[in-house]
Amino acid sequence: MSSLRDILEAARRTGDWRPMTEAVPYARWMGVSLEPQGGEMICHLPFQPMLVGNSTIPALHGGTVGGLLESAAVFQLLYAAESIVLPKIINVTVDYLRSARAVDTYATGVITKQGRRVISVRAIAWQEDRNRPVAAANAHFLVDPGD
Repeated sequence: MSSLRDILEAARRTGDWRPMTEAVPYARWMGVSLEPQGGEMICHLPFQPMLVGNSTIPALHGGTVGGLLESAAVFQLLYAAESIVLPKIINVTVDYLRSARAVDTYATGVITKQGRRVISVRAIAWQEDRNRPVAAANAHFLVDPGD
């Protein structure tokens, strides 16, 4: 069994990020896939009926959207970081901007501030139009080089 660090090193070396999502149980359960594009990691969440929280609209469950945003922040951090330091979440705040319909959803993160021990990431989630996000999040991670 490979460690998460081994999987991360292999993903960076080969460009195949599938083993990374397979190693994270929640990402695997949701069916998230990763696609690096122009310096950012795009997370793709394919629609599945089990992800619906409100069947009358139908809309994705808020926890699903929040989990996707948190995952996007972590995967962007791992993708962009120069070292192999696994982040530990300090906090995440999610802003739900509109109902996330029962369609495929995408998310990515942007590192907004990087200190020696704490990194801040802004993540956005969208569906058909990236300029119309369904949710956004701010997350802070502890990255301890002595980890």
